[in-house]
Amino acid sequence: MENLQAYLDAHEARHLDELFSLLRIPSVSSSPAHAGDLLRTAERWSELLTEAGAEKVEIIPTPGNPIVFAERHVADDAPTVLVYGHYDVMPVEPLDLWNSEPFEPVVRDGRIWGRGADDDKGQSFIQVKAFEYLVRHDLLRHNIKFILEGEEEIGSPNLAAFLQDHRELLACDVVLVSDTSMLAADLPSLTTGLRGLAYWEVEVTGPNRDLHSGHFGGAVANPVQVLCEMLSKMLDENGRITVPHFYDDVEELSAEEREMIAAIPFDEERYKASIGVGALRGEKGYSTLERNACRPSFDICGIWGGHIGEGAKTVLPSKAFAKVSCRLVPHQQHEKISQLFADYFRSLAPACVKVEVRPLHGGEGYVCPIDHPAYRAAEAGFTEAFGRRPLAVRRGGSIPIISDFERELGVKTILMGFGLESNAIHSPNENFPLDMLRKGIVAVVGFHRALEMGK
Repeated sequence: MENLQAYLDAHEARHLDELFSLLRIPSVSSSPAHAGDLLRTAERWSELLTEAGAEKVEIIPTPGNPIVFAERHVADDAPTVLVYGHYDVMPVEPLDLWNSEPFEPVVRDGRIWGRGADDDKGQSFIQVKAFEYLVRHDLLRHNIKFILEGEEEIGSPNLAAFLQDHRELLACDVVLVSDTSMLAADLPSLTTGLRGLAYWEVEVTGPNRDLHSGHFGGAVANPVQVLCEMLSKMLDENGRITVPHFYDDVEELSAEEREMIAAIPFDEERYKASIGVGALRGEKGYSTLERNACRPSFDICGIWGGHIGEGAKTVLPSKAFAKVSCRLVPHQQHEKISQLFADYFRSLAPACVKVEVRPLHGGEGYVCPIDHPAYRAAEAGFTEAFGRRPLAVRRGGSIPIISDFERELGVKTILMGFGLESNAIHSPNENFPLDMLRKGIVAVVGFHRALEMGK
């Protein structure tokens, strides 16, 4: 590891230049206007992977954004690790809340600031630089493949089909992903489970046009008010989702799991202060860490209708809209939940309105066994980088393609992420600590070395 630290010192300036070349490209997958930027990002990744030591690099078209594939083959009888990452990023609005330009990365206060610094260009960069070190020092003893997609932030609509069509190309023994977070900078942790996701847009229509609220108010149902009434019925007084049969496939936490979660250091007052709330709220009978990682949840992600511009407009709107989502737990199938929600939500509608429910995207939850050899290798890598064994924790977020890897490739995924809550992913002022970039590379190099020694 002394050699690795010296290597990181000697190449730090080059590494930052390379990472910044990625961060400067506005690869926002939700906007068709950025299609060219996404292609440019894929091309830049292919250059960096080639320079790092990949023997084969391809940019493979999909019906959406292209997928970057790269590999280095060591031996036919050696195990194969498939590294997954994504090169698309979230939109940057509202721009006025950024302290610096989102696509002009800067180093300030020991952190890299810019969209994608963490999610997921920075974390993917960790994987590539660890690979580079192993290749340049002739330390790689197993095969390694990379797959970088450009649609993760919009639900990876083309990745499942890509996996089906390229099973032989992607064949591996384990998938390695850096797109998750740790409990804290001084509390390293490995993610052992993720929640699934189901997401919809709902539309409520009342009259056939916007109406004068003086002439029609009190006589015609207001779709915005009706929508709010319907959404208010989605949770009961105990914080449980009211959709019939929603909990049929939810597996209750065992006493042992609850004890492990309770042992995780967690300061609830600090948690509240960090997000600026005076109290927490959720499903009755569960702790905060159980609620936000191991139990399902329902959220209104956006709601709109009627006049929302400056000034007054006395209008009774024709339509109202909302985007809503459920985080799911392992064993809940998102297609089943999607239909259950749609049927139930329509049943809540009074006769005075019409309701449309449009499923947007979803995915299954995931759990990784902590006795998997690759998980133990990740533990060893984290211990090398952070000086202590990482905790095993479930996280509340969703990466729907993880379940696709297991279904299509028949392998488990190791979630070796280095993000922090303070990194503000998906928000203004996304950032990534410089020392975490370095520790991440050390941890991933340690993973590969430990995986080989445990063969």
